[in-house]
Amino acid sequence: MKVAILSGSVYGTAEEVARHAANLLKAAGFETWHNPRATLADVQAFAPEAFLVVTSTTGMGELPDNLQPLYSTIRDQLPAAWRGLPGAVIGLGDASYGDTFCGGGEQMRELFGELAVREVLPMLRLDASESVTPETDAEPWLAELISALHG
Repeated sequence: MKVAILSGSVYGTAEEVARHAANLLKAAGFETWHNPRATLADVQAFAPEAFLVVTSTTGMGELPDNLQPLYSTIRDQLPAAWRGLPGAVIGLGDASYGDTFCGGGEQMRELFGELAVREVLPMLRLDASESVTPETDAEPWLAELISALHG
């Protein structure tokens, strides 16, 4: 199965988590693709069979600048080929921001809804105020994702 990993990062932590996820997925037998500066054409050329989004959240509760153009293009075009595909989201944020905690991840979940991408696991929320090793903290959830995608 081909898994496209889309990431948005403010300070690089989400990209580290995305790279770690790609390595774990590859080790589990998946073909992965990750490009933090991806365009819609790049993603479509890979022809994904599943999605993983790993995104941090800006202080205003928005998607990071590097993911914003891809998000907008996908939202404008809503590729029909992605309907029904499995997907999951890892949201990174800081709970001290209250209502906007993991807001970028929530935006991607809403986009999955518009695309009819099937969310196979509830979003993993990684709290920067509690986690010093988010890539390690994501491993149990990623193991569940691997099982869900194999199933």
